[in-house]
Amino acid sequence: MNVAIYARVSTHDKDQNPETQLRPLRQHLAGLKGVAVLGEFIDKAGADDLRGRREWHRLLDLALSGKADLIVVWKLDRAFRSVVDGANTLQALRSGGCGIRSLQEPWIDTTTPIGEAMYHITIAWAQLEKRQLTERVKAGMERARAEGKSLGRPQRSRPVIEHPLWSKSGQRPRRRARQPR
Repeated sequence: MNVAIYARVSTHDKDQNPETQLRPLRQHLAGLKGVAVLGEFIDKAGADDLRGRREWHRLLDLALSGKADLIVVWKLDRAFRSVVDGANTLQALRSGGCGIRSLQEPWIDTTTPIGEAMYHITIAWAQLEKRQLTERVKAGMERARAEGKSLGRPQRSRPVIEHPLWSKSGQRPRRRARQPR
């Protein structure tokens, strides 16, 4: 069986490291017989950033060409958070003879009928969770505005060119090399 690994970290949190997902995926696949890993496809982009998810698109092309039998992900939300996107992607993958499995959600294995049903239920819950989070954030912002709080990045106390690191010539300073630890 030809298997591809997919990992995605959001760019919102710069401290995220795809190795958190990749190590357990590698260990899991190493313990299986008859598995050939086609590669690791890693994106650093938000779930909704379809342009930034170049590796995901490359992986889908590989799967649709019939070269991958299975895509293994850490969690399903690493692949997508929209019910429509998830359903359409699964349908396309099935036409290429490929399925999806989630390591952290072992009930999701689209190569079985019950696993496929659980797949659709799980992506529906993920979309609900995302929409509820959006509603909570908006409600919090409305409350903060009503309380007179300012939102967003604080205003600068002085122009950037007056900062001590800005050179006298008005040109941006060169970056200093990092010191080894």
